[in-house]
Parts: sequence; C-alpha cells; structure tokens
Amino acid sequence: MDLYQELILEHSKRPHHAGLREPYSAEVHHINPTCGDEVTLRVSIAGDDADPVVRDVSYDAKGCSISIASSSVLADEVIGRPVSEALTTFEAMREMLTSKGKAAGDEEVIGDGVAFAGVAKYPARVKCALLGWTALTDALARSGQDISRAAPAARTQSTPAEPTTAQSTGAKS
Repeated sequence: MDLYQELILEHSKRPHHAGLREPYSAEVHHINPTCGDEVTLRVSIAGDDADPVVRDVSYDAKGCSISIASSSVLADEVIGRPVSEALTTFEAMREMLTSKGKAAGDEEVIGDGVAFAGVAKYPARVKCALLGWTALTDALARSGQDISRAAPAARTQSTPAEPTTAQSTGAKS
C-alpha cells in the first residue's frame, strides 16, 4: 500500500474535526444520489472584513472511506484560513479530481488533498471525494460569503461532475 492510500485510510478511520459543533454560521446536508454517501456540514465564519476567516468546519459524514477522508482533509486544509483561500483550495481540488488523472495536484495549495489524485481516474469516486467540498461552498454561500471568486462549478449545488442533493438548515450562532 502506498503512502497516499494509507493517508486516505487513516483519515477515514480517524476523521479530523468530525462531529457537529456550535456555534456555526450555516449548515447544509448534501447527498450523493449515485452511491448514497451523505454529509451534514457546518461552517463558522469570523470577521466582517473583506476576507473573513473560516473559524471552524464540523461535519457528520456517512459513506465510503473516500468521502469521509476527503471531508477530514477539507477541514484540516480550510480551518483558520481566509474564505478566499478556502475557495482557492476547493478549486484546486476540483481541478485535480476532474482531470481524469492528468493533474497531480499542488501540495502547496491542497496539502494532504494530493492523496486523492488517483481518485480522478475513477469518475464514480470523484463524486465521493468532492461531496464535502461541494457542501463547503454551499455552506459558505448560505453564510453570506461571496463565492463568486470560485469557479462556476462551486456556485452550483449540482453539476454533472458533482451530483448532490442539498438541503439547508438555518444558521445558529
């Protein structure tokens, strides 16, 4: 087993930042109708300036190891970072995962997300790896953040590459 497979397994067995926490700015629930994976994700935003910070991401993920591990890596990579950086990281992950194996990913931008580069060769698994990330962009939008800085795919709840059903609940501060 290579290092990347081990990293995915480790994140799926011991997901970081798992469990729904309060306070939060927005909560969303996304389901991958293809396989049944689902995630409820909460985001907490701090600051009213031009580039507020992702104070916390908490989630409850049910599904395959790729979906759970990707949500764990997502939380590691975006907590404590400005929203603009979180969107840049999302876009870099999306580009790598939808490249059909042509893009290895930039570790400087996506950190442990590079472990998912091999997933890009399996279109059905790409949806699993992007589920939490798509939920994050939805939660950011629902918390009042401008996600127009992200690529068009980030601004939709469902695209051909990332089918999900979304349900939002109100924010709780």
